[in-house]
Amino acid sequence: MTIPAPDLRPAAFLRHAEGEERGFWARGDRWVAHRGVVAELRGAGATADRFEEVAAAARALASDPFVPEGTTRAQRVRFYGGFSFRPDHVAEGVWADFPAWLFHVPVFELEGEGSGDAWLRVRALVDPGSGPDVFARLRRRAEALRAELTALGDGSVRQRSPVRGRGAATDRARWEETVQESLGAIRLGLISKAVLARTLDVELDEQLDPVDVVAHLWSVNRASYVFLFEPTPGSTLVGAAPETVATLRDGVFHATAVAGSIRRGNTPKEQAELAARLLASDKDRAEQRIALDDMVARLGTVAHQIRTDPQPHVLTLDRIQHLETEIRASVPAEIGVLDLLRLLHPTPAVCGLPRDSAMAFLAEEEPFERGWYAGPVGLFDAEGNGIFVPALRMGVSTGSGWRLFAGAGIVEGSVPSSEWEETAIKFEPMLEALAASGAEMAPVISTGSRRITPGTGA
Repeated sequence: MTIPAPDLRPAAFLRHAEGEERGFWARGDRWVAHRGVVAELRGAGATADRFEEVAAAARALASDPFVPEGTTRAQRVRFYGGFSFRPDHVAEGVWADFPAWLFHVPVFELEGEGSGDAWLRVRALVDPGSGPDVFARLRRRAEALRAELTALGDGSVRQRSPVRGRGAATDRARWEETVQESLGAIRLGLISKAVLARTLDVELDEQLDPVDVVAHLWSVNRASYVFLFEPTPGSTLVGAAPETVATLRDGVFHATAVAGSIRRGNTPKEQAELAARLLASDKDRAEQRIALDDMVARLGTVAHQIRTDPQPHVLTLDRIQHLETEIRASVPAEIGVLDLLRLLHPTPAVCGLPRDSAMAFLAEEEPFERGWYAGPVGLFDAEGNGIFVPALRMGVSTGSGWRLFAGAGIVEGSVPSSEWEETAIKFEPMLEALAASGAEMAPVISTGSRRITPGTGA
């Protein structure tokens, strides 16, 4: 059941849902927030084909009587959640509430766009014998929530006292040694690229409101895909991905191949000069071409009329710039977005190449569990439409602690110190969102190296 709700905004909706499962997904002025769980799809561990297992479970759940005959596109059942980076992921530690895959059909969805229009949707599982009054009951439930939220206002970010905190980053010397090991493997022909990640652990004296964190990310990262997923109250994934793995709508596919990085600069002139340097960089163009060629080759096994930009362009974000190429294609009706994820994940932009060799290298060299970092997160419907992005520029929180992740693509020509600086810049969106939400942190300590002050990119 859907009702118009132009007076509602996502922050108030999500704050009101504190203590419930909730989520938020947005790019630019288009957004959707959700809360509660009508049904859940959960994977406990490695399976032969986790993407097909999810698709089959979604089709079964969305069958009659869950979706009434005549359901419109806006009323279709949607599943929100994601997958771990590796299929053999074990849910433990900071990832205890994030299994190998997890999707929710929410009780309430609030969806809106820049025009100010918004719609509130409520769902419930019904028995085959339920009478027509079930829709009247759902309407009353939606209208009651709309009235309650209207009285609360727009849910703007709340002012709060500073929360003291401290952070510890990956050991710089050890990480740069791993970059050198990656370059050695490249020279031996074992891999052509590896995307090495590192972590930054933030401990705060009190919990921050994740709604504040994602609201700040959204306000300054309008060109990114901003997300919040809280599958269990108190365990939250928040981030802002610069790229898409797969978007599918009625047989039309879209994705972006993003790789190569340089800082944004402090003035329009400096931004333009840095963008020109990025476009002229043989190393960065080669890194981006690796990602593009692999995605197109894999897509070519199922799609047709594949179209890409003739040359990469510069994607300018709040703190960093990347090389980006748009990819579009047509896919047969029987191919859904989860089928495309099976082909494309993990892309060379988040893993490396060749895929299996790079995955094995990362499993050996990264001293932490990636969990959902760089895994595909997003939403899909039972008809196969959906959008998924890699969980990048992100952090996972349990209680008052946050673990942040950032990675850098290592290819021939990479310089360890430059790759360290690149990952420092990639931490900045989350560090600044935490600071804007009340975190007051001492300089982050990187054992064995100089200090990193949040927000400086150094």
